[in-house]
Amino acid sequence: MSDSEKFDCLVVGAGPAGISAALALARAGIQVAVLERGEYPGAKNVMGGILFTTVLNKLLPEFWKQAPVERHVTQRRFSMLSRDGEVALDFRTGAYNEPPYNHTWTVLRSKFDRWFAEQAEAAGVMIVPGMMVSELLVENGKVVGVKTEPGGDELRSDVVISAEGVNSFLAEQVGLRRPHDPRHMAVAVKEVIALPASVIEDRFRISGDEGSAWEVFGQAVQGTFGSGFVYTNKDSISIGVGSTIHDMTRHRLNPNEVLEQFKRHPAIRPLVRGGETLEYAAHMIPEGGFTHLPRMVMDGLILTGDAAGLVNASHYHEGSNLAMASGLYAAETVVEAKRRGDFSAATLSQYANKLEHSFVLQDLRKFQRVSAYFNENPHTLRDYPDVMVRLLSDYFTVSEKPKAEIEKEVIRKFRSEIGVLNLVKDVFKIGRAMR
Repeated sequence: MSDSEKFDCLVVGAGPAGISAALALARAGIQVAVLERGEYPGAKNVMGGILFTTVLNKLLPEFWKQAPVERHVTQRRFSMLSRDGEVALDFRTGAYNEPPYNHTWTVLRSKFDRWFAEQAEAAGVMIVPGMMVSELLVENGKVVGVKTEPGGDELRSDVVISAEGVNSFLAEQVGLRRPHDPRHMAVAVKEVIALPASVIEDRFRISGDEGSAWEVFGQAVQGTFGSGFVYTNKDSISIGVGSTIHDMTRHRLNPNEVLEQFKRHPAIRPLVRGGETLEYAAHMIPEGGFTHLPRMVMDGLILTGDAAGLVNASHYHEGSNLAMASGLYAAETVVEAKRRGDFSAATLSQYANKLEHSFVLQDLRKFQRVSAYFNENPHTLRDYPDVMVRLLSDYFTVSEKPKAEIEKEVIRKFRSEIGVLNLVKDVFKIGRAMR
């Protein structure tokens, strides 16, 4: 690639947002190059392991027939852990065994991202691995390209789409966002643990290509604002924990130690028993939500995916579908800007309008108060799981006490440890935060 070469569009980052944008642009006849700092697409990309695929299926219909996906998810489990117990809601349905499989798959990013990038290359996208973008080139207030390392080459384009990920140094460089607030940034660590497919299917009560996704709260992250997860792959499981940097720091927790404790919990230990760790990774996640989104565009620049803070940090834990949608909307906006010959912020603001009228910002707006609630009410995740497990343990303990006496004791403990009024207040606050 020559430093004198000019492109219609440069995309920074070969994750779901960047490749979605590049693929759509190439199909529209736009000359586009993707600059990826990893040795190959997916080499440095990390997520828990759930890929939501409504947008992917529009870009590549029936992708699952070719893509290196692991399992389609038919079971969702939400658990609250005490120190030695669990209260869980478990949902599964055979309806998710039919195409399009509820648009929910487990994946290993190193495999999937490489395949996804190959589909973009086949459509005419130039993908350049091993190239880090060190800064944006700005002339007269307009982004006109990027400077890359190693070498310090300058590459020019009409517009740059930033899909650089959570750190989003480029967005900070040009003032589209402020430095990250540790209260709104999570750190997650995960392991991929090898287990035979037959063992996975037996332990998770699944069969064939069915998959299971567990979200775990409470003592999974030692009562902090965060959660653990366990996702099934074909012959491995992805297991990890994530919590806000603020909480990790405030409680002097080491993420690695939190993960090890999570793996030793009585509810989790049987799932990982006998497994071999294949991979270990760490990742930051933007969890500021709707109220902490950056400016999305400026002259010559669009932010997408994690770089734009597009993560639904509610119990849905969605990010991949928001990233792909933002990449697609960015591409549509660039196509229109190319037609007009105008890459100003005024024209590129169509991108923000597309986000506003899509599920992306509508969902983020709906859950915009969730983070604030749990930051302001840490007892909800810290205390409630322990109390719930103790009360249920008392209720189901077999003895010769009359059941009426047992029920009275449980109600008395509930009133003293939680209280009806306190519970009603918390339920009301949570409900309001999710409206």
